[in-house]
Order: sequence, then structure tokens, then C-alpha cells
Amino acid sequence: MKCLGAVLATLTLISCQSTRDDGAFPSPLHEGAPAMTTSTMPLGAFSISLAVKDLAASRAFYEKLGFTQFHGEQSQNWLIMRNGDTVVGLFQGMFENNIMTFNPGWNGEAQPLDEYTDVRVLQKRFEEQGLEIINPADESTSGPASFVLTDPDGNTILFDQHV
Repeated sequence: MKCLGAVLATLTLISCQSTRDDGAFPSPLHEGAPAMTTSTMPLGAFSISLAVKDLAASRAFYEKLGFTQFHGEQSQNWLIMRNGDTVVGLFQGMFENNIMTFNPGWNGEAQPLDEYTDVRVLQKRFEEQGLEIINPADESTSGPASFVLTDPDGNTILFDQHV
């Protein structure tokens, strides 16, 4: 627990630092450290999908954190909430555990991208790296499709392409 507290305190300190004169945020790394690079395998827009027990209570909670409804239908037991670039999906009775979700072909505003890596290409790359694909996308199709991975700790990762 002490370790988690230290990590959270460090992240808070980094996120609260003021910007430099050139408008950039100071690097949390030491001077001369290599800059972060963009991914060589873009995965799509990221969100966390939460399995909630009471959609109305969850909505009220996330609204207190500054989230607003971005998409979804409460009558269908799902809402997509947004706070800046952070997206949280709230799903009541749809799945048992929380899911990390990547949407190839979408930007953070759920708008189609002109260029993206198709979900079937991602699936093939992951299979070539020895990862087990759950509910694989049909590679003979095009357009919307999805597949699932499970990380070593049992966390579910959904790759869900809507375009």
C-alpha cells in the first residue's frame, strides 16, 4: 500500500507541475532522457469499460468527478462518460469484469480515422507473437469486427472495431 501511495503521489506531482516558458510540461525524466515515441502499432482509441451494479449511481458518481455523458442509453443499461480525453464506459449487467477497450479506426471522439490498423491485422500480429486470441475476428471479412485477449493477470482486453 505504501508503494501505491508513493506512485500516486509522484503521478500527482508530475501532473500538477506548471508548464515551462515554451508551453511544454517539464519532463518527469532527467534531462537528456530519451523522449517517448509514438506506437509502432496503433491500437485505436482507448477506454475502460466498467461492469457496474447500479448504472444511475455510477453515473452520478462519475459526474461528480467531472465526467459527462458522451454516448449511450441509460434505458439500455450503458453509458459512455467523458472527462477531457478520458473515457469510461459504464455497463450494467452486460459482462462480469472490467474490460480495457481499444477501438481501431476511431479517434478519441469516436470519429472514424482516415488511416488505421485493421483489427484483423492486429489480431494476426498478436498471434504471431504467441498471444492467445479469444473470440477471434473472421480474417476473411472486412469492416466491423472484434477479438479479445487476456493479460497474464486475467484482465480482459477488447479490440472492437466499429468502422
